[in-house]
Amino acid sequence: MLEPIRVVITGAAGQIAYSLLYQLAKGDVFGQDQPMYLNLLDIPVMMGVLDGVVMEMLDCALPLIRGVLPTADPEAAFKDVDAAFLVGAMPRKEGMERKDLLAANVKIFKVQGEALDKFAKKTVKVLVVGNPANTNALICSKYAPSIPKENFTAMTRLDQNRAQAQIAARLNTGVENVRNVVIWGNHSSTQYPDARFTLIKKGSDEIKLLDTLTDNAWLQDQFITTVQKRGASVIAARKMSSAMSAAKAACDHMKDWWQGTAEGTWVSMGVISDGSYGAPANVIFSFPVTCSNKTWHIVTGLELNDFGKGKLEQTGQELSEEREEALHVCQD
Repeated sequence: MLEPIRVVITGAAGQIAYSLLYQLAKGDVFGQDQPMYLNLLDIPVMMGVLDGVVMEMLDCALPLIRGVLPTADPEAAFKDVDAAFLVGAMPRKEGMERKDLLAANVKIFKVQGEALDKFAKKTVKVLVVGNPANTNALICSKYAPSIPKENFTAMTRLDQNRAQAQIAARLNTGVENVRNVVIWGNHSSTQYPDARFTLIKKGSDEIKLLDTLTDNAWLQDQFITTVQKRGASVIAARKMSSAMSAAKAACDHMKDWWQGTAEGTWVSMGVISDGSYGAPANVIFSFPVTCSNKTWHIVTGLELNDFGKGKLEQTGQELSEEREEALHVCQD
């Protein structure tokens, strides 16, 4: 058995965390031989609810859990953590635009960045789930200057999973037979779900999606808009934002970052942009990446067509605008 790690989950009394915690605790993310201490952070008014969550965690009698700390104190929550799931944020409600979330949420992530800077390990791996996730991750990183920028990521894995499921349904195959779907840009309605490099497993063979699905109109229209607007569709149906699927995606994201991606397989992660593929630099931009040794690497050499270049320009422009607006809010 390995030495225990410390993992913090913010917004720990909320719906996403409730689905996330069990997956973490039973070893789905860090491995079946990785014990852990869980630090659960939420606001003071939620401490009663959080006590109930802790009771349930203990009642699960999971052997990997060495201790559970419920707290409203950022110092206690972030002290010496190895991994951070930043879930807590004002939730998006029906009819609310992402920009409406910016002013409320970037200040939360400024404070959490400062706490990470002071108390977390410098090797901490940070996944931002709370929206607007890309820009929240950027702000969090800005206010944690002693931690490498590469250690801050935003979740676009939910979009990847949605895209993968849409393609699988279209082809009447299992999602496990679909790989290398790409999400470019922002976790917003400007994101570009790109299936041009997707591979489909058929028996013992693997073929390009474009060789088996010739409906290019669907790929450039309905497929893209369905993935882009899926979050809003869930809110319209549930009257609440995605929770179960978001928790699953957060686990997928951190598992691949921590344990590595399979050979020849890419995943989509919001990471600090170096300007690859014409994306604006110094924003958190979703790229296809591979992971090894707890480090992500942007997949290089993919050829974008004019349609794709236009989509990347659009989502990059939104991220640049969000960055400027968020920095302005933080200075107020």
